[in-house]
Amino acid sequence: MKLLIDTVFSVVLLLMLSPLIIVVSLLIYLNLGSPILFTQARPGLNGKIFKMMKFRTMLDAKDKQGNLLPDDQRMTKFGGFLRSTSLDELPGLLNVIKGDMSLVGPRPLLVQYLPLYSPEQARRHDVRPGITGWAQVNGRNAISWEDKFKLDVWYVENQSFLLDIKILFLTVKKVFVREGISGDGHVTMEPFKGNQNDG
Repeated sequence: MKLLIDTVFSVVLLLMLSPLIIVVSLLIYLNLGSPILFTQARPGLNGKIFKMMKFRTMLDAKDKQGNLLPDDQRMTKFGGFLRSTSLDELPGLLNVIKGDMSLVGPRPLLVQYLPLYSPEQARRHDVRPGITGWAQVNGRNAISWEDKFKLDVWYVENQSFLLDIKILFLTVKKVFVREGISGDGHVTMEPFKGNQNDG
């Protein structure tokens, strides 16, 4: 039932927001160049890997060795605006329509984090990842990884249609307030390096 609701809502949203998506795409091309979309492998339901789509927010600037520069050196004012307003997440509706993601669920993180999770933290993959989630409306990138994972697992254990509606409404509020966009000292979120109590 949730998959059906997600698909129908995403198709409707995609149609309603198509003028905005076209404008954002054009602005990205003018400000950041090509490509317009950023795609990256992420783990989904049961850890299955899929290609997550977002609007591009950073430059592809590299050092003399050909390595990408740190995020804070590649992020532009325009890219920061896209992130703070969550406009960069709009292409994720296509991932929902494809069945890789849900409107609400734990955010899909990097593939290299998979072996770093504790068994409890890994439960975040018992449901489809979401465009928004319980952790996003309770701190987003401004909370610790430990707290983020606790919120993700809490959602897995307590998910319901009414909770999803609540999270969607809170997400709209957070977008307008622009809270928790980045972690302390980072333009996005500090990389997850595993649990501190691991030997």
